[in-house]
Amino acid sequence: MENEPKIALVVGGTRGIGRAVALRLAKAGFDLWLTYRSNNEAAEQMQAEVRELGRSCDLLRFDVADHVATQAALADRANAAAPYAVVFNAGIVRDKLMFWMEPEEWDQVIRTNLGGFYNVMRAVLVPMLAARRGRIVAIASVSGEIGHAGQANYAASKAGLIGAVKSLAREVGPKQIYVNAVSPGLIETEMTEGVQKESLMPLIPLRRAGRAEEVASLVQFLCAEPDMYIHGQVLSVNGGLAMQ
Repeated sequence: MENEPKIALVVGGTRGIGRAVALRLAKAGFDLWLTYRSNNEAAEQMQAEVRELGRSCDLLRFDVADHVATQAALADRANAAAPYAVVFNAGIVRDKLMFWMEPEEWDQVIRTNLGGFYNVMRAVLVPMLAARRGRIVAIASVSGEIGHAGQANYAASKAGLIGAVKSLAREVGPKQIYVNAVSPGLIETEMTEGVQKESLMPLIPLRRAGRAEEVASLVQFLCAEPDMYIHGQVLSVNGGLAMQ
């Protein structure tokens, strides 16, 4: 029914950028399915905040790198009620120069950041196609666009994610499912706490790091804006960061 609240699935939706995205979508009128891997306290706090906004919030705990677990958590649920918006924000880092990087450090990042996207899409895409509507937004990274020393695994996963978004956009566009990537630059989150920000500031015309809410505002637009002709794109939120 058109008047029923739309459902947004936010993968990795309890901290950092995912948390900001979830709150923006709840304020925009979405009911939420929030996935997380381990931090029950953060998830329950997030659920309480969303409910205070008058929206429903279901918590789903599983590892997106695990295909079987992802299907078990999402497939039946999506078949019963297809989400209108899916925001893929799952991501881990295991930074190290490649000649020191262990195989498991490469594999863990690729399985979560890129394989996780496949696992989630495999669970929800058929119901979304049947509904003939929807929005998919993947959170990429500037590292996936230009690379970053010590992040070969992370950059490869995000570059692969961008490629998957562009290909998926061609596949599902005829069914009126809009697919885009948002590519943050230096954003103040737990993931960037160890980054040497001073060396990056001269490359950023705004001379500051971004906030998670500044990424979330664009994600909300891509998920909720009714007058939409943006599809298959990578939209940067980086304060003008020099890309070369």
